[in-house]
Amino acid sequence: MGHTATAEAGSGGLTATEHRLANGLRVVLSEDHLTPVAAVCLWYDVGSRHEVKGRTGLAHLFEHLMFQGSKQVHGNGHFEFVQGAGGSLNGTTSFERTNYFETMPAHQLELALWLEADRMGSLLTALDDESMENQRDVVKNERRQRYDNVPYGTAFEKLTALMYPEGHPYHHTPIGSMADLDAATLEDARNFFRTYYAPNNAVLSIVGDIDPERTLAWVERYFGSIPGHDGKPAPRDGALPEVIGEQQREVVEEEVPARALMSAYRLPQDGTRACDAADLALTVLGGGESSRLYNRLVRRDRTAVAAGFGLLRLAGAPSLGWLDVKTSGDVEVPVIEAAVDEELARFAEEGPSPEEMERAQAQLEREWLDRLGTVAGRADELCRYAVLFGDPQLALTAVGRVLDVTAEDVQEIAKARLRPDNRASLVYEPTAPADTENAENAENAENAEEAGQ
Repeated sequence: MGHTATAEAGSGGLTATEHRLANGLRVVLSEDHLTPVAAVCLWYDVGSRHEVKGRTGLAHLFEHLMFQGSKQVHGNGHFEFVQGAGGSLNGTTSFERTNYFETMPAHQLELALWLEADRMGSLLTALDDESMENQRDVVKNERRQRYDNVPYGTAFEKLTALMYPEGHPYHHTPIGSMADLDAATLEDARNFFRTYYAPNNAVLSIVGDIDPERTLAWVERYFGSIPGHDGKPAPRDGALPEVIGEQQREVVEEEVPARALMSAYRLPQDGTRACDAADLALTVLGGGESSRLYNRLVRRDRTAVAAGFGLLRLAGAPSLGWLDVKTSGDVEVPVIEAAVDEELARFAEEGPSPEEMERAQAQLEREWLDRLGTVAGRADELCRYAVLFGDPQLALTAVGRVLDVTAEDVQEIAKARLRPDNRASLVYEPTAPADTENAENAENAENAEEAGQ
């Protein structure tokens, strides 16, 4: 079954059709004959929020395991087939979903669909101890490279743990902990796959130079026989009070290039007018070099070398407003904090100017156009709105809702949420590198010895 969407106001003339197979797989098609390419995007409704204590990181581990072979495709065959056909591919994991995607020359679309269906339907036949250990090590190395061994690398993990209390489904990040990755068994992985990697827990979007009738026939042929699974548990409730109630603060002494202030604010859930208002507020305050905080801290006061404020939209829990300021020279973090609080208080009192509203809305509109302007970006957005909000058509009109937000809406959300008692902060204080410390100690000892002679 399916229906054709008509182009709605604010959709830029884009349309999409929706269909559902008998096994529950939702399919969204959007024709675009501008270039001879097609994008395939598959979202599974599983992310780190679905994991349980002691087994964090399974969703991200599976993002990697899905590229390690299935019944018909062995080893790195998925990469080899796609790239050999002139396509590109990847996968990502978040709190709320895991996605896989390919962009192919249009005449190679069937190959991408066959590959995705083969691993959805037959991954368990190829999942063994060898592939499990291989990808466990890959994920652990990724954690080292992206989190543990880079400056400020664990900041997001630390702030998430402060923002969302122990036991909350968003308390841990998708990367998972080393201990939990080591503890995961092959049977854990198999049960995770059976529970979440089923057609009735997925949305498949196909965008580009496609023939809808032939494309649907391929989808039915390759995905239609894969059985659904009805044992998925409902995700845990992510609701929290609107305001934290007290400022949370942690000093982090690490080998980093400069002092830094990183703060997270609890903001409205995605899919609401209040969340759109928060997005505009953070854009005015910290979205680029024309923003208030950049102008104040970097240009005027010269107390910082970088200042940004952005929004992590979350549908199943309060969204997270992320403030990131790197200090200049020997400037102390309390100086930065005082200036930030002053700017936020002034913004809450005055609200945005008409020029700031126009600029912020134009910036978010451009970002929306950039996402929908490519077949891969549009496929991802259609999946996102289908999985998180039940309606892929919302992707085509999202910008209209942002443009409908008023300056009063933005001021109201700033006054209610951008307050000291609604944030968690990390204060980074640099430490000297261990080698430098050892060298200095040796030099001091040598100097002392020479002085004694």
